[in-house]
Amino acid sequence: MRSAVLTPPKAKPPEDPTPPPGKGDDGSGGSGGSGGPGRGGRREPSNFSLPPGAYRIAIWMGIISISMLFAALTSAMLVRAEISSEWVHTKIPSILYFNTLVLVLSSLTLELSRRSLSKEAGKRFLGWLYATTALGIAFIAGQFLAWRELAARGIYVTTNPSSSFFYVLTAAHGVHLLAGILALFYLVFRSRQIIRTPQKRIAVEVTAIYWHFMDGLWIYILILLKVKL
Repeated sequence: MRSAVLTPPKAKPPEDPTPPPGKGDDGSGGSGGSGGPGRGGRREPSNFSLPPGAYRIAIWMGIISISMLFAALTSAMLVRAEISSEWVHTKIPSILYFNTLVLVLSSLTLELSRRSLSKEAGKRFLGWLYATTALGIAFIAGQFLAWRELAARGIYVTTNPSSSFFYVLTAAHGVHLLAGILALFYLVFRSRQIIRTPQKRIAVEVTAIYWHFMDGLWIYILILLKVKL
């Protein structure tokens, strides 16, 4: 008589308590259920923005850097004028005085634009902003005319040391002013958002600070050119 061999039953593997991807405990999609953050595995876009003070610090750091550049150019010009035997007086073009008036008016119109915005006068803000941009472009065009006048008189960058400094100083200022004009165009394109959102108006403030600085810097350059050239 054969003896029966008893085989123990196979143990079932433990069930994984983790729900399958895309399924929550309640059967709905999303890792945190239907009401949790990151629905469907996606994160909501962040609305992070820098505090207004950071923009002010950045623009003042830029102004300090530009001031150091022109201080170095001024020092080089004064030293060269004292030691160079080739220094020849260069009469500055008379159109520079008109250009100065244009730039001063642009600072006035930008300030009127900024104050109109603070009074919630959107149309006046935009109108003065258009005027400032046009005056800034007119100033750059006037600088080109000044260079053409010098070229018509046979005075170029390499003609003599004084003419070299005239071109370098006016060109350096013009390049930095072009950055201000680009900032003005940005304000024009974002004008609706700036009018509706007070938090975005810091762009107007820092642009005005930079523009007024470029205005004062040009007056300094004009006096320097008038005295030393």
